[in-house]
Amino acid sequence: MARVSVVILNYNGKNFLEKFLPTIIKFSPDCEIIVADNGSADGSLQYLRNHFPDVKSLDLHENHGFCKGYNLALSHVDSEYSVIINSDVEVTENWLNPIINLMDNDPRIAAIQPKLLDFHMRDKFEYAGGAGGFIDKYGYPFCRGRIFDTIETDSGQYDDTREIFWATGAAFIIRTDLFRKYGGFDEDFFAHMEEIDLCWRMKQDGYKVFYCGDSYVFHVGGGTLDYSNPRKTYLNFRNSMMVLIKNLPSGQLIWKLPVRWLIDYVAVMKFILTGEFKNALKIIQAHFYILSNLNRNLKKRKNVQRGHLEGMYRGFLLIDYHLKRRRKFSDLHFK
Repeated sequence: MARVSVVILNYNGKNFLEKFLPTIIKFSPDCEIIVADNGSADGSLQYLRNHFPDVKSLDLHENHGFCKGYNLALSHVDSEYSVIINSDVEVTENWLNPIINLMDNDPRIAAIQPKLLDFHMRDKFEYAGGAGGFIDKYGYPFCRGRIFDTIETDSGQYDDTREIFWATGAAFIIRTDLFRKYGGFDEDFFAHMEEIDLCWRMKQDGYKVFYCGDSYVFHVGGGTLDYSNPRKTYLNFRNSMMVLIKNLPSGQLIWKLPVRWLIDYVAVMKFILTGEFKNALKIIQAHFYILSNLNRNLKKRKNVQRGHLEGMYRGFLLIDYHLKRRRKFSDLHFK
């Protein structure tokens, strides 16, 4: 049995499988390769069976979203480590070895991500994960190499290996037993920020999440849902508040959630003023969902602890970015 399973969740991504699966197979030797298909209608499964008969394919029959899709897929995995990787990711030679070595040497490391670079602009960090994920006190996520829409050029400034707050779901390596212990991804998220929620839950129990600068991959980004899609706006705003409700200590949640609510309406006004009415509506719909499901999410709070977790930024990112003009990770003042 392989120690590592590389699991690709596919939804109408036949073109990505054609382009990137051969490289994943080539540069992931001795790994079990699994493609779980979320009810694609583009002939993905038939293509797999015809061209990659040695790759294990799972037919999930319908689009379950990222969270449930991966929960179902990893229920078929017996390996020590599971690699959750998007279908639109190009891996590089020896990309897994330094990651697995780190996890072998430190049992408290629960999950790791490699450096995520832009497939189209290969010297730029990619939006979804950059050089590791962080979060501010109001739940705004950001990355080394990407704060909001400011993307840095990779000049080796983040070639280190260090603890972070969250690892990107685009290339997420986790201990399979811990994935199961924590119930996998919260399926209410459907997609987006579920990896932040899972990382936060694991860190509450003393596990660590790492970034490995000795490994790098290239990500197309927006392969299933474009970054400008209003559906993504809805999921991002809704799921960000769900993360806070599930994980913030009660003393902080009681005041941070209303503050975050008001801040979101600044975004609503911005979208209205710029004529992006669908995005404005999606934020309002996200808030309606949060109100309608508040008790449901409050019941999910487990092992919530006070204290500062590594990778959590004590500052207010919106103020630092827009008013203080701190556009790079190196400009932020971590205390």
